[in-house]
Amino acid sequence: MNMAELLTRGGPVVWVLVAYSAVGLAIVLERTLLFLRQRGLPRPLRERLPRLLEQPAELVANRVAADAGQGPESRIVEAVVLADAQGVDDLRSVGNRVRGQELQRMEFGLRTLGILSNTAPLLGLLGTITGMIKAFMVIEQAGGKVDAQALAGGIWEAMITTGVGLAVAIPLLILLHFLEGAVERRNQSMERVIALLLERRGEALPGATSSEQPHHWEGITDGV
Repeated sequence: MNMAELLTRGGPVVWVLVAYSAVGLAIVLERTLLFLRQRGLPRPLRERLPRLLEQPAELVANRVAADAGQGPESRIVEAVVLADAQGVDDLRSVGNRVRGQELQRMEFGLRTLGILSNTAPLLGLLGTITGMIKAFMVIEQAGGKVDAQALAGGIWEAMITTGVGLAVAIPLLILLHFLEGAVERRNQSMERVIALLLERRGEALPGATSSEQPHHWEGITDGV
């Protein structure tokens, strides 16, 4: 069976599921490219983190601006160093604010991906129900004299939509978990950067880790 025949026999539900897969794939590709572009903290800068704020503020600010990469950790370092140069006392708050902004940027689209992966099987089930309704309508109109060929259309729709719904949901759900893991690892990396920057000033982050303080996206796949 080719794709055109699959779409024809599956009915409108299959068209919706195809749109689901297209949107989900676009989100996955866009998020993957974003994570690949976000480089980690350069090694020379990472090695200087514990003593970075002990140096003259202007010198540090210029050096960080020259050495920092394009990742979220680098932006946290730049923001904290700039705040320190401006005489801000609560540097931990500055680091947490930038970390929250970076997390929000990385999580963009994950909730939509979760909705798609959770509702795709339900759409497949809806197509199954409508297909069976058509099959029983054919039986009723035939007065109990069932013609297998006449029932084929409704049965095809019932089976195809279920299969397509699962075929769309399973890959999207797996990819969603991979993306969530990537965001969580980056969050832990940002927490370590803030802790290393501020530990000599007694402003290190509390001991709670990300696993003890789950993010809101973890509720996306509940019950799946």
